[in-house]
Amino acid sequence: MLKHTRHWLAAAFIAVVGSANAYPDKAITMIVPYATGGSTDGLARIVADAMGKSIGTSIIVENIGGVGGVPGVQKFLRAKTDGYTIMLSNMGSFAIAPTLYPHMKFDPKTEMEPLGLVAEVPMVLSVSASSGIKDLPALLKRMRDSSKPRINLGNGGPGGTGHIGAEYFLYLTKTTSEMIPYRGTGPALVDLMAGTVDVVIDQTVAMIPASKGKRIVPLAVASPERIPQMPDTPTFAEGGVPDFDMSVWNAIAAPKGIPHDRAEKLVKALNVALDDPKVKTALDSLGAIAPEGERRGPQEMHRLTLRDLDRFEKLIKDANIPINN
Repeated sequence: MLKHTRHWLAAAFIAVVGSANAYPDKAITMIVPYATGGSTDGLARIVADAMGKSIGTSIIVENIGGVGGVPGVQKFLRAKTDGYTIMLSNMGSFAIAPTLYPHMKFDPKTEMEPLGLVAEVPMVLSVSASSGIKDLPALLKRMRDSSKPRINLGNGGPGGTGHIGAEYFLYLTKTTSEMIPYRGTGPALVDLMAGTVDVVIDQTVAMIPASKGKRIVPLAVASPERIPQMPDTPTFAEGGVPDFDMSVWNAIAAPKGIPHDRAEKLVKALNVALDDPKVKTALDSLGAIAPEGERRGPQEMHRLTLRDLDRFEKLIKDANIPINN
């Protein structure tokens, strides 16, 4: 009897070890706390496919739109720490929303496991072609003309990078506008194309494809020099707003408490994906800059999170952006 018991225990131990080593043995969910069709969603679909091939399972993108990314982040915080749920988002969720939405109760310093950066993406200011505005100085002149109705400035939702980018632009230029929030960048761009809103500020990942049909006009890009994907679009410095230098970092995190070996597998899969020529080409076509060398991995994401939590807390205070208690 004892001999049979030992055999059973040994078999059970081997099964447990085998199961642990088999990770992943089912699909992984990648939460994106924004609606489909936006910048973060576009990056997620590029990276999820390549990571899945590297790690040996499907990575399913789950979009959970909502104000400031709050619903998606809250689902991420409730997820099991078994490595089968991760989140790809940007500094909006990781460094802005915690200040704007304190009721979210998300402390990025202690409640997530950074896995690494995916890309840094410059912001672009675009106007509707129907607005008739051709350059940034003309837009600023129009915004300062009190004899005309206020410019409508659409964004992908309160607390997102498009919203904060717009608020930052207004703060720097000492202008005002009618802020129109949407449930994601995609819907905001649809209305920009239709002329329902006049201006949207968002990442190149969304703006480059949206500008193909000539229904929107990019006026300025937040990069030191013009980017090859939009060679006719001046920089903000060229347009007279040199201090608007907002680029958005996008990254992947796992819930705090994920087993170390599983986190390492995910980090490795991300690095393999970023080295994939198809991924490089896709990111480059969208003006997204993938991290290289020491900028890869958890440490750089952690550093940027700490830096930007302080940076945007100060901006939110200085610009009197409403905090949603």
